[in-house]
Amino acid sequence: MIILLVSILITLIISVVVMILASLLAKKTIMDREKNSPFECGFDPKGSARLPFSLRFFLIAVIFLIFDVEITLLLPLAIIVNFSNISAWAFTGFTFILILLIGLYHEWNQGALEWAY
Repeated sequence: MIILLVSILITLIISVVVMILASLLAKKTIMDREKNSPFECGFDPKGSARLPFSLRFFLIAVIFLIFDVEITLLLPLAIIVNFSNISAWAFTGFTFILILLIGLYHEWNQGALEWAY
């Protein structure tokens, strides 16, 4: 029990020291107009940095991220096919793909996939 408490204490001390060192070493020492500007590509900003963006683009990006994450959830199915029951594996895979297709159909019906009207 004592060994556990000592190891937790040492871990916390090392973590705090590393965080303090990282915050001290990562500080900007030179502050100038170019470093503080919201644009980092070298030109002077002619407009506001708070311009509104297209809501349509945002929705397409969110849908892409959702389906991208769901595809990464499908990848382990290919790896475990040799280690599991084939009927349980097929049921799980087809159910997951069916849920994805129903979601895609719903987004299509709602018009979220239309880029231009």
